[in-house]
Order: sequence, then C-alpha cells, then structure tokens
Amino acid sequence: MARKMLIDGDVNQPNEQEVKFDFDLFVIGAGSGGVRASRFSANHGAKVAICELPFNPISSDTEGGVGGTCVLRGCVPKKILVYGASYGGEIDDARNFGWEINENVDFNWKKLMQKKTDEISRLNGIYKRLLSNSGVKFFEGEGRIIGPNEVEVIQLDGTKLSYSAKHILIATGSRAQRPPIPGHELAITSDEALSLEEMPKRVVVLGGGYIAVEFASIWRGMGATVDLFFRKELPLRGFDDEMRAVVARNMEGRGINLHPGTTLTQLTKTENGIKVLTDHGEEFLADVVLFATGRAPVTKRLNLEAVGVELDRAGAIKVDEYSCTNVPSIWAIGDVTNRMNLTPVALMEGTCFANTVFGGQPSKPDYSNVPCAVFCIPPMSVVGLSEEQAIEQANGDVLVYSSSFNPMRNTISGRQEKTVMKLMVDAETDKVLGISMCGPDAPEIVQGMAIALKCGATKAQFDNTVGIHPSAAEEFVTMRSLTRRVNAASKPKTNL
Repeated sequence: MARKMLIDGDVNQPNEQEVKFDFDLFVIGAGSGGVRASRFSANHGAKVAICELPFNPISSDTEGGVGGTCVLRGCVPKKILVYGASYGGEIDDARNFGWEINENVDFNWKKLMQKKTDEISRLNGIYKRLLSNSGVKFFEGEGRIIGPNEVEVIQLDGTKLSYSAKHILIATGSRAQRPPIPGHELAITSDEALSLEEMPKRVVVLGGGYIAVEFASIWRGMGATVDLFFRKELPLRGFDDEMRAVVARNMEGRGINLHPGTTLTQLTKTENGIKVLTDHGEEFLADVVLFATGRAPVTKRLNLEAVGVELDRAGAIKVDEYSCTNVPSIWAIGDVTNRMNLTPVALMEGTCFANTVFGGQPSKPDYSNVPCAVFCIPPMSVVGLSEEQAIEQANGDVLVYSSSFNPMRNTISGRQEKTVMKLMVDAETDKVLGISMCGPDAPEIVQGMAIALKCGATKAQFDNTVGIHPSAAEEFVTMRSLTRRVNAASKPKTNL
C-alpha cells in the first residue's frame, strides 16, 4: 500500500498555496480512539471536528454516544456487572472468615442497573467535556464520506450538513453480530445484555470468546442457571491452552454448565420461555439467549466505496502501518480496521495518528507485548506469547515455568479454586516471552508484568527481584523449578 500520505507537521504555519478547508481534521466516531485522536490533534494546533450519534443511556440501542462501545456498552458497564456478580461468592467465602450472615442475602438487579446507567451517563458527560476543553467542535449526527476531503453529517431531523477537511479519520468501531440461526431474533447480544429490565433466571450463552465467558460468569455469579455452548473443546480460542483449561475448570466449579463441541440450531418462543435446540438434539428452556459470536467493523453506511477506500473481506478498512488508507487524506483507527481490537490499542493508534499527522513525529503503533484480560470470575490475564505461540516462534527450546497454588484467602474460605501462573522463556537468550495468570487480581498483577516484558526482561532479572510477601504476585519472581523444556519439533499440534 505504497503512497504519499498527507502529513501536516506544524499546522500553525499553513502553506499559502494550500486549499482552505473548514477543518484540518474531521473525525467520524467519538469512541475512545476517535476522542483521543481528536483531542491530541487539537493539542498540536489542528482545527478539529468530530461527529457521533446521540446517546440514550437506558436504551439497548447499539449506536451513539460520546465514549463509544467500551465506555457506554462494553468494558465499563460490563466490569460494573462483574463487580456486582463477584460479591455473591465473596459473601459465601466471608463466612469462614468469621462473618456471621444470619439472614438471606437478596440481590437487587434493578438497583445495579440504575447505578450502571448513572455511571455511564457520567462518563458520557466527561468525554463531551474533554472534547470541549480541547477546542474540538462536536456535531451530533451520523457521518458519511462524500469525497476525499468532504464529510456529510446527517442530523436526527434529516438535515444534512457538509464540511470540508484536509484529513478525515474514521473511528466507528465494531458491532455485535447475530448468526443466522432460525429464531435468531429472539436472542440478544452483549449490547442488550447490559440493559435488561429483569434479571434472568435461566440463561443460554452461545460463543466461546471472552464476551461469552464473561457474561456467563456474571449471570452465574448473580444466581442464574447458565448453559454455555461453544464449538471447540475449550473456550477462549487463541489464548494459552493450559490457561483455557483452567478457566473452564473454574467456570464448572462455580456452577456454569459447559457444552463443548456444541452449537444451537433453532430458537422458538414458548409460554415458558425460549426453547433452544442444539445440534446434538438437546432441548433447553431459557429466559435469555445471548449470542456472543463475534463483532464486525462498522463500515457499511460510510459511503467508502464511492470514494475508493479499500476494505477487506470482513468489511474492515485496510490501512498501512501509520493507519492511512489507500486514499491519502483518509485514515482509520480502532476496531473498524480489525487489527487488534482492544480499547487501549485504539487509544495508542489515536495517539500515533495525531503525532504523525499533526505533531511532526511519524509514529507507528507497536502491537508487541500488549496485555489483555478476560474478566471471568476469577479473571485471566496475559501478556506476550502463549506457550503455543512461543514454541512456534522460538528458534530453539522454550522453557516453561508454572505455579499452581491455593490463594491464601481460599485456604481459609475453603473454596477449591487454584491460581495458575506461567512464564515462557527463550532458552537461548533467557528472555521472558510471555506471561499468563488466572486467579484473583490477575489483570492488576499482569499490568505490571507487561512493563517488564516491554523492557525485554530476562528470567534472571525476574529471579533477582524481591517479592512482596505474602502476595500471589510474588510467585512470578520465585519460580525456580523448570516445569518443562519444549522444542517446536517435539510439540504436538492442538486444535482445541
């Protein structure tokens, strides 16, 4: 995708011969990535505008709102529900720590939903103020591209406003998809799952990714009966196989019914709920059926074909290493490019875009050693390579160090649930290639480990680091015994 990109450098010193535009930058989509790019571009001196559909905090509508999917109908509200669901198990655990809970403990779903709505409404306001304080002009409406340097904003009343911009940035994100199963209209996606009026008592979840696993954990933690269906032998395809098995074991230990190698074939509305049929001929009744089977880039209504912006087979916008499309004035970041679909990555891409185009510092996003977490209960978090990836990519042997233990709190509470940690090390260089953890506080711990990997830490440096005692985190610096030494030639291929 070789071509000349339009990079401004110092926008405060315009070329007299340049065409005059309404804006230096017009951003379509005010999610985390779009807001970051617009703010940082404005801080570099650019005249910036951004458009987004309006936000309804009590609706299950899948579009609209400054803050985007993560803040309004994804990571943030989901994490609030994870916190709420976690208290159920913690209350049970508290009894063995001396807390006498003599009365029944009830859960108020509507109260939690209201608290969630209040919080995302607050965050929506904060994001709007961030734009305003940065001098970014905000337009409420749907944006579409009608030329290499022209954006049309369609307002709610149908009014169409056209603006010219030297640069256009697309940051419209992705949207949950529904598989074409008969009766699919009876199911919900993660968007609606965050706005249910009533707490479901019987839940069927289709999908094996992190969204499916997280919502299964949430509803089970709140007392619902949960059946999780996925096509592979283990959930969370793409993660370390050993850690996937740990997550599956923990989910079953907390009462989630797992159905590996199974999919749904039909949904039917009945007086007693939604009847669910599987490809194994089984029948289930559910109050809610959640489809968590993937997301697709939001590109269909942007009019991209008319201006020649290239898309891939999944409908994602093709970009180069600087986030520029094949049209030099049009750029794209975040999930709409389907590179690494994580909110902090979109923030990184937005920062690099602003520095490249308006800051005079061409910057490429660095996708190495990006940490991530699955907020199941307990959570799993990883950074760097899984064991399978390390073996595939290493030139020589991979040293695997692992630890499985009862967290101190579980030795008192009696909960039978082990924390598992892993380090993958290059045998030749001693460099730590990957870290995985499943257990309480895993994301908080692995975030710090990510800094070590980013700095190229070796196993010897881990060993020479003093641990914090007593803590689970100290296990990462006390693993001295090698669990196994593996060479790519001797490693059997898996398809779990």
